[in-house]
Amino acid sequence: MKKELPLIILSLFSAIPAVANQQSDSKGLIDDSHLNLFFRNAYINRDYHNGMQDKAEWGQGAVATFQSGYTEGPVGFGIDGIAQYAVRLDGGRGRSGAGGIDFFKQGNDGGRAKSNLAKFGATAKMRISNTVLSYGNQRPALPIITADSSRLLLESYTGTMLTSNEIAGLEINAGYFTDEQRKSDDRHNSGLKSLSFGGASYQFNDRFSGAAYASDVKDVLNKQYLGMNVNQPFGSNQKMVLDFNGYNSRLDPDYARKLDTGRSNTIWSLAASYIWDVHTFKLAYQQSSGSTGYHYGGYRNADGTGDGGNTIWLANSYWSDFNGEDERSWQASYGLDFSAMGLPGLSWTTAYVRGDNIKTAETSNGKEHEWFNQIQYQVQNGPAKDLTLRLRYSVLRVSSNASDYNVGGDEIRAFVEYPFNAF
Repeated sequence: MKKELPLIILSLFSAIPAVANQQSDSKGLIDDSHLNLFFRNAYINRDYHNGMQDKAEWGQGAVATFQSGYTEGPVGFGIDGIAQYAVRLDGGRGRSGAGGIDFFKQGNDGGRAKSNLAKFGATAKMRISNTVLSYGNQRPALPIITADSSRLLLESYTGTMLTSNEIAGLEINAGYFTDEQRKSDDRHNSGLKSLSFGGASYQFNDRFSGAAYASDVKDVLNKQYLGMNVNQPFGSNQKMVLDFNGYNSRLDPDYARKLDTGRSNTIWSLAASYIWDVHTFKLAYQQSSGSTGYHYGGYRNADGTGDGGNTIWLANSYWSDFNGEDERSWQASYGLDFSAMGLPGLSWTTAYVRGDNIKTAETSNGKEHEWFNQIQYQVQNGPAKDLTLRLRYSVLRVSSNASDYNVGGDEIRAFVEYPFNAF
């Protein structure tokens, strides 16, 4: 049996489809390089309904990203760069400072927000076959750590990251970061000590995929993620999509004491989407359990976790994330693609989410509900091709006995985005 085992392992690996060697196809450092420009005009207004100061910020941002190719040979080397600039158009003293908006960081005394931002970063990279090792400015988009790109400028990290695609359908990621740069600030002082992570996603076939990841934020928490997606077609222009996402977290004792909360949380969601031509109908259920709610994002020097502002790959995450302690929530949503009506590029989504059973210091059955609406148009051709206009309106209401968990109000988001490929 001992002699047979290596042969069995070898036969299994030989049966796994490999992918073409990307490094052997390298055209060189310059010939494979790209420069992309991205312009974003963003406005968010939050009208709170509990006497809090309303918040609003408006800004114009520009992001230039350069990606070099790789030098030729068995081992390729390259370098990437990013430059970000933003100017504040509105949101001065008294109106800026909402953690959920965070276009321009306020002064340490809570005073006037920054009037402009300029940020720069670079990344050195090395590629062998289909495996890339990089160090420098990183913007991961993984379920266990997703740098926030949904506001004006981009959140980023500094550190080392490995991405491997040696086997068809399998992607392996691992990293160790020692710094996080806030999306609304140009300094590197958000308080992160270190963050390590690793995991993989695998496309088993054209209908089923899965992913598993784990991370550890020093002195804060460790977290595990499991995700699965099933795509089942039903005849012409119809299919059912099942999407499961789940996190298990455990807080560091000192961090939990500082927040005056428990240490453990498990949260998961299951969404079923029925897509029929231009219509998408979705139902979802989400459940949080444990001695605390689900913690993610924020910045270490503001008692946040520091693991990425979009690290919540759950179905019921809109304005509210429905992630309170012991909270359970249900969603019904509908989406319409107007292309069949002669308006390609125009889409509309509406969703209603209701949560209850929220545990706070006052109750074990706090409630919240949100009505979400978004209309989006993307220019399909011409000089303004890919220009996107997006208008979003949310109505969130939270019961008074859950006010220490969340706050309700009305929110408007208006974004105009234009990506441009220079070369």
